[in-house]
Amino acid sequence: MSTTIRMPEVLANVTEAAVQKWLVAPGDEVAVGQPFAEIETEKAVVEFAAETAGTVLELLVGEGDSIDVGAPIAIVGEAGEVALPADPAAAPAAEGSGGVAAAAPSDPESGAPVLEAAAPVADAAAAAQTSAGPVEATTGAGGASAPGEGSGRRFVSPLVRRLAREHGIDLSTVTGSGPDGRIVRRDIQALLDGSAPAATPAVAATPAPAADAPAAAAPARPAQPAPEGATVVPHSRMRATIARRLTESKSSVPHFYLTADCRVDALLEMRAQLNAGGQVKVSVNDLVVKAVAGAFVDVPEANRTWSDEGMVIHDSVDIGIAVSLDDGLVVPVVRGVEGLSVSALGGRIAELAGRGREGRLKLDELEGGSFTVSNLGMFGTQSFSAIINPPHAGILAVGAASARPVVVDGALEVGQVMTVTLSADHRAWDGALAARWLAAFVARIEHPLSILA
Repeated sequence: MSTTIRMPEVLANVTEAAVQKWLVAPGDEVAVGQPFAEIETEKAVVEFAAETAGTVLELLVGEGDSIDVGAPIAIVGEAGEVALPADPAAAPAAEGSGGVAAAAPSDPESGAPVLEAAAPVADAAAAAQTSAGPVEATTGAGGASAPGEGSGRRFVSPLVRRLAREHGIDLSTVTGSGPDGRIVRRDIQALLDGSAPAATPAVAATPAPAADAPAAAAPARPAQPAPEGATVVPHSRMRATIARRLTESKSSVPHFYLTADCRVDALLEMRAQLNAGGQVKVSVNDLVVKAVAGAFVDVPEANRTWSDEGMVIHDSVDIGIAVSLDDGLVVPVVRGVEGLSVSALGGRIAELAGRGREGRLKLDELEGGSFTVSNLGMFGTQSFSAIINPPHAGILAVGAASARPVVVDGALEVGQVMTVTLSADHRAWDGALAARWLAAFVARIEHPLSILA
């Protein structure tokens, strides 16, 4: 029996993705774990492995098509088998005199059912309302019902409704290019890119309202024009996702902050000695990440994250490294940092950062972990506070080391000092636990031989 392969949720909270490249073709035999497709998200391109063995019967989406998570993308079965529809079930007949049984076709880009059965008269006004505003029945040339409009509704996916709402587009003015005239994502994108004009609104078939009918809902608020001398550049998928996830983090995760100054004269001297005799160059960031892992070894009860079901206790120290991209950032995770040498850790971070900037990270390299390190010291930033990257329990913001006055045994001298700020999730860490962890980190940094142990 054939199996439907659906668009995976390759990253937490990602609602849509695109097949950048198929790694199989119809008729190919695939095994479990075999590379199946390259999936593009807002942050990276990840390799999706087959979860079902068999013969590829059909590929349901084209390369570059963006669809909702969970939508069908391929069908796998036995050789010679006829592929069954991805979603063959039809909606059951509605109960009551006002209901009409109707199959629910899937939008080619979202895969989600987009047509409800006609609502009873008493519920018609409520049923006509959507998140993108009221939807009117339209007629084609000669007064015939437009394709797919027999029930008085247009075939529009939730993704298209959301895009239209965000950009103030009236869907009644858009001509769909999908099957049966459906409006699909590329139609909205064409309007945003200015490559396709909106169609002239069709004549409405809605009868005149009764004298006592309530006023029509207000139309969607149009997009505000750019101020004079300014240009509005549409958000990239990565930028929109970063905005959404960090807004959710800041509004739903109770942050609290602890700051410490670390004297790093000995650390910088040790780094110079390591680089003088080693083939792999070690960065300050490599030593910082290793010290973070050492602090979790010293305070193991801090290696935990919050979940609604309970506290998640982590056995190994898996640390996310914030990597800057041209229009955003990505956070690949280095696993088992406590067991890596400094040189091996540096090589691993450099490899992940390089592939992250190329958009070539794999799924498992973007998942998991309990903590993040964000280092802006190379830009000369002295100190800053970072926003936690869920589901991690904390993030360490690392500033630049600089010459500052320090007091040693009552005497004033100049030393190299680095300021770090810990942002912690108060659901997982209490203040005392965070303070003990930060003290352990500072001790490792100021006694750098402990980092190599």
